[in-house]
Amino acid sequence: MKTQTIIVTGASTGIGKAIAGLFLKYGYNVVINAANENNLQAAFEELGHHDRLAQVAGDISNTNTGEALVNMAITRFGAVNVLINNAGIFEPKPFLDVNEAYLDKFLNVNLKGTFFTSQAAIRQMLKQGEGSIINIGTVLVDHAIGGFPATAPISSKGGIHALTRQLATEFGKNNIRVNGIAPGIIRSPLQAKIGINNADSLAGLHLVDRIGEKNDVAELALYLAGSNFITGEIINLDGGHVAGHHIS
Repeated sequence: MKTQTIIVTGASTGIGKAIAGLFLKYGYNVVINAANENNLQAAFEELGHHDRLAQVAGDISNTNTGEALVNMAITRFGAVNVLINNAGIFEPKPFLDVNEAYLDKFLNVNLKGTFFTSQAAIRQMLKQGEGSIINIGTVLVDHAIGGFPATAPISSKGGIHALTRQLATEFGKNNIRVNGIAPGIIRSPLQAKIGINNADSLAGLHLVDRIGEKNDVAELALYLAGSNFITGEIINLDGGHVAGHHIS
């Protein structure tokens, strides 16, 4: 079986780097991306397997970045079998404090980045006759938390959920599967960026009474990439966050 090639956006740290590492472990060719060139180079060195690893630095909100990722995958490895749209930004801000420029920041990186990178990948997947796209959303689209105002990023992530189902419908007959992963609280550098110093303090939001780990997301992405019969699904990876609550 020919070695599969995967593109992972936002792969210099956190969930994206964990995904890239797991796919490398299982023999995939991997193209990684991040906006920060220094962080991307550090991840490239750490991940190793340089015979099967390539990198493209660039802001995913720029449509040229998605095209460059696809071109790198084709030039270096000859195909684009899987795209994981992981790159994104997230932070809370009260709704009445959100201005147009602030909202546009999330729409551009999260939704526009996912939209146009998928477009570049699907053009190639149509030529190949198959492909898989996995988008990273959030359980907060369907299960908001009082006291955590984040309308701007959640609006952009809601767009990603809708885009996932629409693309699955539009390209299912072309053997292109499109799914989403909606994580709960996952241990990553994101928590520190939004002022959460102890991520484990949020464990009670999940029925399993723990937060998720980066590899939990990576393992689900690996499964979805290999499945040829799952499409149009948004899978909650949330320790039961959406399913129910503990009485505190």
